[in-house]
Amino acid sequence: MAIRIVRLGEPRAKDEGLRVGTVRRPPRGVPKSEFASRDFYDVWLPNLSPSAELVASALDAAAAKDKAGWKKFTSAFRKEMAAPDASHVLELLVAMSRQANLSVGCYCEDEAWCHRSVLRELLAERGADVKA
Repeated sequence: MAIRIVRLGEPRAKDEGLRVGTVRRPPRGVPKSEFASRDFYDVWLPNLSPSAELVASALDAAAAKDKAGWKKFTSAFRKEMAAPDASHVLELLVAMSRQANLSVGCYCEDEAWCHRSVLRELLAERGADVKA
């Protein structure tokens, strides 16, 4: 069993399992009843998205391809994910991935400049089998 890191809205991989949206906001203009059928997510888990302030800094860093800004973002996001609530959710996902396939995702086009790249690292550090 494994966790996949995905871009929300893209077609699901075979055997991807439950898709978890780790985004601050639901997709715009999409009825809630269509989130899953349109390959966004089955379950919304905003606890694993960056705070509003961090989202703004990440967008700025990504737009400018600012490596120093991105490093600052990843450090701050890791700190947010170390808080007990987020840390417990990460542990739950790791445990679930030992029993079933699941996926975690965000809307960003480029994972290298997206918080899901940090989630990939955090899940792997906790022992999850993270698939490409």
